[in-house]
Formats: sequence, structure tokens, C-alpha cells
Amino acid sequence: MAQGIKLPTSADLMSMWNASGLKSKIIFTLIMIAAFRFGVQLPIYGINNAAFANIASSNNIIGFLDLFSGGALGKVSIFALGIGPYITSSIIIQLVSVVIPSLEKLQKEEGEAGRRKLSQYTRLFTVVLAVFQSVIFMMYLAHAQNAIMPGINHAMFYVSSITSLTAGSILVMWLSELITEKGIGNGGSLIIFVGIISGIPLYSARTAQLVSQNPALQWGLFFLIIIFLMTIVLIVIMQEAVRKVIIVNPKRQVGNKVYGGVNTFIPFKLNPGGVMPIIFAIAILLFPSTVLSLVGQANLPPGTIQNIVLFMNRIFSSDGIIYYVLYFLMIVALTFFYASIIPNMQPKEIANNLKKYGSSIPGIKPGRPTAEALDKILSKTTFIGAISLGIIALVPSFVSYATSIKTLQGIGATSLIIMVGVALDLINQVRTHLLARNYESFLKN
Repeated sequence: MAQGIKLPTSADLMSMWNASGLKSKIIFTLIMIAAFRFGVQLPIYGINNAAFANIASSNNIIGFLDLFSGGALGKVSIFALGIGPYITSSIIIQLVSVVIPSLEKLQKEEGEAGRRKLSQYTRLFTVVLAVFQSVIFMMYLAHAQNAIMPGINHAMFYVSSITSLTAGSILVMWLSELITEKGIGNGGSLIIFVGIISGIPLYSARTAQLVSQNPALQWGLFFLIIIFLMTIVLIVIMQEAVRKVIIVNPKRQVGNKVYGGVNTFIPFKLNPGGVMPIIFAIAILLFPSTVLSLVGQANLPPGTIQNIVLFMNRIFSSDGIIYYVLYFLMIVALTFFYASIIPNMQPKEIANNLKKYGSSIPGIKPGRPTAEALDKILSKTTFIGAISLGIIALVPSFVSYATSIKTLQGIGATSLIIMVGVALDLINQVRTHLLARNYESFLKN
């Protein structure tokens, strides 16, 4: 069921670099990533970075968000919001498209023009979310002790900071779209990937400091690393595994020659959503956590409201079992949702296309029976993939708690799945480009 991954050789790398068009894509992508990393280092004026760093180190939510922003949140830079508003906006637009018929029509029936219009709606809503999240973040800073430097005009500070954070988020969105359009790989996923990679040295240093004087923790770290390596292997297997549905093609005679008649297959991926269900689940769960964290800073008077806030904080706390149950269920649900909106995984459309060209699945009648059979296969495959993805996302986190080594949670299963998934997607895109290049050369010759 799984397809093997062949790592590129030195000859492949040279061919990749010399291939027409691919070199410029890689260089453009590196320039965009460098621009993103440069923006991460530009702090907003008026922030006491040392004081906020202490706050961030003791707050799990801020620490987790800081990992995905590549350290931008911890530095309170102009890119502090990162790609978050754009991803959240994409989730909401995709969810709403299933409910609102006019948006669903844009997505499924109007082709490229409809998708461009949906992209425009996503960008506009990103601006709204960026403003909202900027206001939330500045309200959090207002309640944080010594986070704002003394002697600052607070009104001007809030206006300029909210403007800078919103503009920074829009700029990150623009960079990610440029990478997707003119570079190599998915821009949003690649920016998150770079953010995670940049945080590895810090988490590794903290872990080394933690286990250096404790032999028991050293054995725990060894066991944890083994689990991480096994997780990477499972991620690779799951990302590349497919369910092949055999298709019988009819023979056609043109003159004295017979064409067709060769059996092909439809590949249904075990994990059709790739890393997106993980990213979407994190974005959805972090939103209420961030709002509740802000409300918890407001010194609410004792009573019903305070009890409700404390109860909700316990539910969405990353230290509680309820959070992981919600996380697991969210991954499963979003995997099914993502499979349902992928254009090339719609059973009715596939069945209609097969009937149109005279192809069929062995033993199944064309038309509706084919659509029903494909729907069953897709549901079973997606269910296995969703459950597997949810389990892989949770196991390393539980092992971190069991071994008492929580300093590596930032680069736990969630980050591993994203990193491996993005790396595999990048390799597959490079191979596709090389194959297309070789095919064009063959046709010319």
C-alpha cells in the first residue's frame, strides 16, 4: 500500500539545478524566505523585549505560537502574527463555502475565475482577522507587567503597533502567495516549516541543559528520540501510502491500429490533506486559548463569570487531557473535510468521467454504482488515514510527559508531521518539475 521514497542523488541534484525554470524558482523561494527571516528581526517600537521574553517563557500558548512564527512573537516583531490570520481565514472561507451555495458554486463550477474570487475573499478576511488579533495581542500586552516601555504615549503606541502588526501579517500573506505562485512548494506551509526549523537550536539547548546532570532523564531523552525517529518513519509511510483502484479502459480501433485497453488505476491517498488538518486544528484550538488567556489577565471579580473562564481555561489548556481529545477529534474531522473538498477526489465526478470515456471498475456498473463504490473506498481510506494521523500527533506528546522531558514538546509530533510533510511535498514538486522537463525535452527530440 505504501510507495517507497527515493532520496535525490547528486546527479538528480545537478539535474534539478540545471533544469530550465527550476533554478529560478528555487532562488526566488530562498529570497522570499530570507525576506521573511529579516522581517522577524524587526521589533515594534516601545516593547520591553526582555520583560516579554520572561512572560513568553512561562506561557505555553505564547511559546507555541512563537515556534510557528519563527521567533517573531517572542521578539514582538512586525511579523509577530505570522501566517496565522491567513490560515485561519482560509479555514473559515473553506468551511463557509460548503454551507453557502454561491461560494460553493465559485469553488466547484467556475474554475480558475471562481478560485481567484475566493482567494480575494480570503485576503480581505485575512485583513479583518489580522486587525482583530492585533487588538487582542495589544490588550494582552497592556495587562502584562512591564511589557511596554515607560514614557510611551499609549494611544499612539497602540495605533502604530496595531497598524504595524496588521501590515506585517498582510506582508507575510503576500510572501507566502508569491512562493506558491512563482517559487517551489506551498508558501504558507513553507513559512511555518522555516519557523519550526529556526526554533530547533533553542529547544535542543534547553533539553541539553535539562538532562546534562540527570542520568534518568538522559535515558528518557534516548527513548524519546527513538519515538521521534519512529514517528518520522510512520509519517513518511502515511504521507506516501495510496489505495489503488483498478480502472479498465476500452479498446478503440483507428484504421488498422488498436489503441487503449491498458488497465490503469486511480490513487486515493491515505492522508489526502497532508499537513493541512494538523495546521487547521492548531489554528482552531489556539484561537479560544488566546482569547481566554487575555480574559484571564483582566482580574475578573469572583463569581460565575470567573468560574466559567477558569473552567474553559482548563479545557483548552495544553496540559489537560481534554485538550488532546479535542485535538484528536479535530484532526479526524478536518481530514474528512479536506478530503471532501479536493477536486480530484469527488466520487460522482470521477464516476461521470469514467462513464464518459467508456472506462469502468472491474465488476461494477458505470454511473451511480461506480460513484457509490468509490465513495465507500474513499470513506474507508480517509478514516484509516485520519485515525492514524491523530494517533501519530498524540503519541510523542504523551511520551514527553511520561519521560518528564517537556522541553522538546515544541518540536514534538505536530512539528514533525509538518516538517516531514512539507519536505515530502517539496521533493515531490521538484520531481514533478523534473519529469515535466524531461518529457518536454523528449517531445522536442
